[in-house]
This record gives sequence, structure tokens and C-alpha cells, in this order.
Amino acid sequence: MPSKKTRRRGFGAIRVLPSGRYQASYIGPDLARHPAPHTFETQVDAEGWLAAERRLAAEEDWTPPRARGTRARAGLTLAEYAPGAIDRRRVRGEPLKPRTRALYLGQLERLILPDLGDKPLAAIRASDVTRWHDALPADKPTQRAHAYSLLRTLMGQAVTEGIITASPCAIRGAGRTGRKRRIEIATPGEAVMIAEHMPDNLQMLVLLGAWCGLRYGELAELRRKDIDVARGYLKVERAVVRVGGRDLVGPPKSEAGVRMVAIPPHILPAVEHHLDRHTGSFGESLLFARSGNRHLIHTEVTKRFAIARKAAGRPDLRLHDLRHTGATMAAQTGATLAELMSRLGHSTPGAAMRYQHTAQGRDAEIAAALSRIAMGARDRSPR
Repeated sequence: MPSKKTRRRGFGAIRVLPSGRYQASYIGPDLARHPAPHTFETQVDAEGWLAAERRLAAEEDWTPPRARGTRARAGLTLAEYAPGAIDRRRVRGEPLKPRTRALYLGQLERLILPDLGDKPLAAIRASDVTRWHDALPADKPTQRAHAYSLLRTLMGQAVTEGIITASPCAIRGAGRTGRKRRIEIATPGEAVMIAEHMPDNLQMLVLLGAWCGLRYGELAELRRKDIDVARGYLKVERAVVRVGGRDLVGPPKSEAGVRMVAIPPHILPAVEHHLDRHTGSFGESLLFARSGNRHLIHTEVTKRFAIARKAAGRPDLRLHDLRHTGATMAAQTGATLAELMSRLGHSTPGAAMRYQHTAQGRDAEIAAALSRIAMGARDRSPR
């Protein structure tokens, strides 16, 4: 009697492993059972492999899956394998976002393929990876870490897909990099001053970034229909990224990025002013737009921001640091970790916890300031 975990089909069988992954196999034209060279994350993927094998089994020159894998391992180079592997990659079951895919392909072309691209996957040794990694620019640690992480991911994927038996990427810690730049967030006064030095149609972009903690791509895709002044909320449902000179609109960075964000009451009048002066009357009208209701160009916004931040005495501040400012100020109110994650659109607690730790450090400063107030009051009290 077959195991309850084995699912019989018209062609082949699928078995659920203790790990939760799926194993597929079938009886070939040679009357022997042939398992897939790797396991599958979902039943649909296993069924897809069986369907492809059924078509191959009907051909006269059919060869067993393992034999095909051996033949592929003998000559498939990294340059031949990597672009398709990036296209096949899934994160939480979803394809890579266009900007991430473009980033990976750029890193691949510039940093990996020039040295390793012509090598067959099975011929890449740990010593080759070490030599390649050592030759990367030492003064660009983040670039080195990202390139190594991509190569490690690709080689790990090749293992999963049954093309090689083991990954040659074994340099401990090579995919990690520490944050060297210490972010000094803007004070409320500095945020206002920066906004005042921006063009009138971009002042609200700075204020919403600083007080609501939105990412630039989320700000740039806000539309009139997303703003509810009466209730004091804005909706984040989309984000825009620019890839290859084209603006691509899609969901935010993660599922948690879709959220409602309360607008601090003190900037609501400015929001109304912006809607009246700088936003079209239709629901699809962008809050911040070029002519023809087109998205802003990020580099042009950053040029304007560079002028405004210098005028405010904060030449070190980046546009993305406005989000850090909003997150830290929210943490200083005593918001819980769950509340911070919800407001900022974080899918994991790690990032939100950093802002809580920052707020705890600020709390010591607040306590010291309270003591100074108390001391001043005592000195002024009648003797």
C-alpha cells in the first residue's frame, strides 16, 4: 500500500518529504524509476517538472534526467547559466522585482563574469572564488560583499537545480558588511528648514518623508486618491522605480509596505495647501509630478535636495535619511515594535528595533534635559 505522503498520478509520482519539500519521480522508457535531480519547494513546481519529462519521454532520443544533468555539468559555464538563474529566482514565491533584477544583472556583468564567466560551473573551485574575491576593489567593501553574495546565491541555486553537487563559495563573512556611515537624523527644525528651501511643489515631499517615514519610491507614487485629509491618513499601496529610463509602478518593497499611515495633525494644513496648489483634480493625479502627470526624476529631486540641505546646515543628510528621521521620531514617542513595523512597512522586526534602540539613547538626553530644568527651577525658587 503506497505511503500517504506519495501522490500517484497518471504519469509519475510526487512525494512530500519530512522537510516539506516535494520529490518527483517517474518510470522511464527504460522501465527504471528516475527521480528529479533536485527537490521542489511547491507541488506545482514538481508537477511542472513531471509534465516536461513526460514530453521528453515521448521522444526517441530520450536520456535519463541524471545523465542529462551530468552532460550539462560538463560544459555549462557561469555566463550561460547565471542570467537564466536570476530570471528563475523566487523570493517568497515571487519573481525578483525589476529593479532588483537589473541590479543583479549589472553586478553580474561588471564584477563576476569578467573573471569567472567562461568557467564551467563544475570547474569553479573554492580557490578560484578566493582569487576572484581578493581581486575586487578593497576600498569598496559594500560592493565586494554584494558581489560575493550574488555569486554565492547563484552557485547555491545551481546545487538546488542539480547542476553541481556543492558550492565553491566558502569564504566566511564575505557577504556581510558593516554600516560605516553613522546617520545623524534631522531635527524637526532642520526638516522644516530643508522643506522651506525646496521648490514650493516639493516641500510636501520633504515633510511627508520626515514625519511619515515613507520611502522615496512610495512618495513619488502617491496620488490624490491616496490622501484622506478629513481622516488624517494616507495610503501606501504602490511604489515606483526607474529602470532603464522607464518608470515601473508596482507594490511596495514588501507585503508589509502596503499600509495606512496617520499624518501628524500639524502638517495637515500644508497637505491641503499642496493638494490645492500642486495636485491635479483627478484621483489618479500624482502628488509630485512633472508635466503630463509623469513621475519625478529622482536625480533631479536629489539635486534640489542637496541645495536645500546645505542651506539648512545639514550637507551630510541624504534624501533617504528623511525616512530614518521619521522612524526615529516615531520611536521617541514610545511606539511599540509592532506599531513601528506597521507605520514604516517593515516585514521583519530587525530594522524597527534599531530605531527603538536609537530612541532609548535619546531618552537619556531627555532625562538630562529634565534635570537641567529642575535645577533651574530650584535655583529660581525663593530662599
